[in-house]
Order: sequence, then C-alpha cells, then structure tokens
Amino acid sequence: MNFEKVVFGFFITLAATLNFGFFIGEMDRPELHSVWGLAAALAVSVIATILKFGDRTQLGAVHLATSLVADLQLLAAALIWGWAVYATPDGMTGAMMAQVVSMSGGALLANLISVVLTLGEILALRR
Repeated sequence: MNFEKVVFGFFITLAATLNFGFFIGEMDRPELHSVWGLAAALAVSVIATILKFGDRTQLGAVHLATSLVADLQLLAAALIWGWAVYATPDGMTGAMMAQVVSMSGGALLANLISVVLTLGEILALRR
C-alpha cells in the first residue's frame, strides 16, 4: 500500500464530503449552511490541491485543474459570504446565501469529477 496515495485519496474524499455537507439544504436559508463548514471545505480543498502538485502525468494535470476550479469556487463563495455579512446593510439574505451555495455547488461538481477520476485510475491499475 502506498501511503502517499492513501493521503491523496483521503483529502480528495474529505474535500468532496465537506463540500457536500455545506451544500446540502435549502439554498436561500442561511441557518442551514455553516460558515465553518464552508471554511473547512475551502481549507481541505487547498490541502488537496497542494498534494496534487507533484504528479507529472496527464491525469495528474486534470486532477490539479479540477482542484483549482474547486478552490476558486469555494474562495468566491467565501468572498460573497464576507461581502454579504460585512459590506451590505442587509447582511446575509436568502439571495446572497443562494449565490454562496451555488458557488459551492460548482466546487462540489469539480470535487466529484476528481473523485471519479481517482476511482477510474484505481480501476485501471487493477487490470
């Protein structure tokens, strides 16, 4: 068993599950989405991205690209959240939360693509 692959798989899966945990729930209800869930999803996603930098294969490049997309989407979600809370007079409204959750949904899709690519790579190695 390759410990590096275990760590890589762990962080890819954790990034996807944390993002899913934040994403699930009605889009326009801020009380259903935790700022800490978004922060954890972003932090783990960045760690997963850093782990992907050493891979020099074509599949590694696609993994890195999907991870960068997820990072950008989650960063945009965090910036929208911060803007809503600290820069708007109304605070976090349902419309602003819907934008945050939409960005998180894009990151979730990128994370799922990365997980599927990892599973495909595992299945290809067994043959």
